Amino acid sequence: MEINKHTRFDKKGLLQYFRSRAAEMLSETRQRLGVQQVKKQASEINKGLLSSGLSLLEIVLQKSAHEKWTREERLETVLMVNYTNYVVMLESRNDVWPYEYMSFSRRIGELWEPFCKLCFAYPINDLELFIPPTFHELKQSMMFEMDSFIDQLMISEKEKEQLKGYYHKVWSIVASGEIKLELDLHFQSNGTKYNVDFKSGFGSNEKGNANRLLLVASLYSNISENYQCLLFVRAEQNNHYFEILKKSGAWNTFTGDETYEKIKYFTGFDLKQWIANNVDWEHDFLPETYQFLTSNNLTQYLKW
Repeated sequence: MEINKHTRFDKKGLLQYFRSRAAEMLSETRQRLGVQQVKKQASEINKGLLSSGLSLLEIVLQKSAHEKWTREERLETVLMVNYTNYVVMLESRNDVWPYEYMSFSRRIGELWEPFCKLCFAYPINDLELFIPPTFHELKQSMMFEMDSFIDQLMISEKEKEQLKGYYHKVWSIVASGEIKLELDLHFQSNGTKYNVDFKSGFGSNEKGNANRLLLVASLYSNISENYQCLLFVRAEQNNHYFEILKKSGAWNTFTGDETYEKIKYFTGFDLKQWIANNVDWEHDFLPETYQFLTSNNLTQYLKW
C-alpha cells in the first residue's frame, strides 16, 4: 500500500488493503480458536484492524511532515484511512458474529466520536489540546484557597480550625467517590479552554450521566472563568435529560448540524461536507454486508 497525498482520494485501494488484512486475520484466528468462539474471533480481528489502521496513520503523519503536505491534505488522508478502517471492522465483525440492533446502533455511535475528534487532533486552524486537571488536583487547589481565606479572617485560631474542619468534612463527602473530570476532548483556542463531551444521543438511561455532567461543569466553572463546557450530540432529537443539560446554563449544547458547524468553527474543517462527499455506507460495504443490514432493518442507524 503506497501512501501519498493522493491517498485521501483512494477509498477503493484502502478498502482493498484492510480487507486483505482482515482475511489474513480471520483465517489465522479460525485455525487457532475454531469457528465456535465468535466473540474471541471478533475481538482479535477488531484489535488487529485497529493496529493496521494505526500503522498506516503513522506513515501518513511521517510522510505529511517530510513532504510538507498542507493541513487539509493531512487531515483528509487521516479521515479516509479511519473511515475505510471502520468499514472493514464492521464488515469483519458482522462476518464472524452477526450484528443485532442494540450492538450495531451502539457501535456506529461509538465510532462517530473518535472520528469527529480527528479534526481537533489534526486541525486546520490553530488550536491546542491540553490535559485537564484531576479531581484530586482540583480539590487540593480549592482547599488551599479556602484555608488561605480562613487564615486571613479576624477570628480566633480555634474558630479558624473549626471552619477548616467543617469545610474539609464537606469535601470528604463530595470526594467519597473520586469524580472523573476528564471528558472526551479538551482544547484551547484564543485564550479560552474548552471541555467537550460527545454523545451519539440521549436515551432513557442517561440520568446518571446527566447528573455527572452537571457536577463536572460546576467544578470546571470554579477553576476559572476561561473554561467553557460544550456538548456535541450527533442526534437531532433527544430526551428530557438533554433538555435539563441545555437549560442548566452549565453546558453549551449542540445537536446534529449545529455540532458540525461548531466543529468547523473551531477546527477550520467542514466535516459535514467531507462526510457528504465520502461516506457512502451502501456502496462502501461489501454487498453481502449491506444486504444483511438491510434485511435486518439496521441501515437506519447508518447516519452520521
